Amino acid sequence: MAFSNTIFSVTQFSSSFATRPSSTIRRQTRFPAQISSPDLSPALFGDRRNFVEGVMSLLTKSIRSRVYASINSIDATTPSYPKSEDDDDVVPMPMVMIDQDADPEATIVQLSFGDRLGALIDTMRALKDLGLDVIKGTVSTQGSIKQTKFSITKLDTGRKVEDPDLLEQIRLTIINNLLKYHPECSEQLAMGETFGIKAPEKKIDVDIATHIQVKEDGPKRSMLWIETADRPGLVVEMIKVMADINIDVESAEIDTEGLVAKDKFHVSYQGQALNSSLSQVLVNCLRYFLRRPETDIDSY
Repeated sequence: MAFSNTIFSVTQFSSSFATRPSSTIRRQTRFPAQISSPDLSPALFGDRRNFVEGVMSLLTKSIRSRVYASINSIDATTPSYPKSEDDDDVVPMPMVMIDQDADPEATIVQLSFGDRLGALIDTMRALKDLGLDVIKGTVSTQGSIKQTKFSITKLDTGRKVEDPDLLEQIRLTIINNLLKYHPECSEQLAMGETFGIKAPEKKIDVDIATHIQVKEDGPKRSMLWIETADRPGLVVEMIKVMADINIDVESAEIDTEGLVAKDKFHVSYQGQALNSSLSQVLVNCLRYFLRRPETDIDSY
């Protein structure tokens, strides 16, 4: 029905357009008298009629071509609107989260990149190469963002991942796969500086981006929040800093949001929560290290 209405409107337009020569002549007769009288010969009307018919023929063909293209398109029922070039330039923020607390039996890995991620077969294969087993995978959608969640365990033990070095390998492996199969995300990841097709244009000021907080989480452990500029090896380095002052890391949630790392650690000292003095020592050590990434940890 929509197509017939469109073509019908063109016919109306054609008939009205074809009557315009006579109205144009009436306007011309109102010009001052010194202007010569218009040519009203039949030959003139014949030439104009041929011109109008030629234009309308081209216009009708153009309309029909658009109608046929709509019928043959993938989604003929959906109106087609011009797409802004800015829509293609908007790259969603890549996010990778590794959670040690959500499941007592497995390490949870969650990643999203707008609606651009596929089945992630290559990512699962890369995790298997690390000696890991993906025992469960789910996909959920929140608005325009598709979130993929994996439950992984170690192949040799069937238990969740406890080794900090392996946790960091998991994180870097996933980010490396994002850079490989979605190179457009390189501007929004710290690893894009070295491994991406284009380095991030905006650099994060470490002094401004770094926030550290320690709070009690019961009598046996404390919760440590760290937000800072991301870089390869960050998780392992932070855990080493804590180990240097005899603080134990019981579990972790490692969250990478674009260029920013947002991590949570359950920590303890000799099986107890950190007191205020030790909490301050921990914050100072981490702040000193994070704000000076070139500083050798041994200089503590």
